[in-house]
Amino acid sequence: MAQVQQRSADQVQPGSPLGVRTVPVGAEVYNQAVTFLYEEATLLDQVRLQEWAARLAPDLIYTVPLRHTRLQHEQAASIVRTVQHYHDDYRSIMGRVMRLSGKSAWAEDPPSRTRRLVTNVFVEETEKPDEYVVTSYLMLTRSRFKDHHVDIISGERRDVLRVSEEGFKLARREVILDQAVLATPNLAIFL
Repeated sequence: MAQVQQRSADQVQPGSPLGVRTVPVGAEVYNQAVTFLYEEATLLDQVRLQEWAARLAPDLIYTVPLRHTRLQHEQAASIVRTVQHYHDDYRSIMGRVMRLSGKSAWAEDPPSRTRRLVTNVFVEETEKPDEYVVTSYLMLTRSRFKDHHVDIISGERRDVLRVSEEGFKLARREVILDQAVLATPNLAIFL
């Protein structure tokens, strides 16, 4: 297993390692992490939000920082974590799940038709034996109503998955979007 140098959160750029050791592709933990991500994508695409919420850790932090277009030598400043599309914790996520599952979800009634494609999964061990950093690419398509237009959102997700008695729980998620300007009317969906 390859050793990985840890970085502070403000140094994290797309593709930079976060854990202490890479888990080989095909290892049992790797396969469990990939299965978790695929099942999560299915639950969200099928709008099974209560089942998805059961996979969240109670100390969840879920963030989506803004992206700025910068010159090559300024790439470290392209991710703006002081302003974010989302900065949610478990409680606010559960509030969103309840609202989207009820009758007051006007932004998502009728619900968007989404398809989440999850690829390029890397799993890293952390200093905590029950937590893994999982990096993946996300391509999300979203269509609404009878409109022929399809929104495309892409980015890199940095998750912390924690082992529990029921399997993995999502404890942290940061989505680093590829787009500086999102061409979608709202972000009433989960990435």
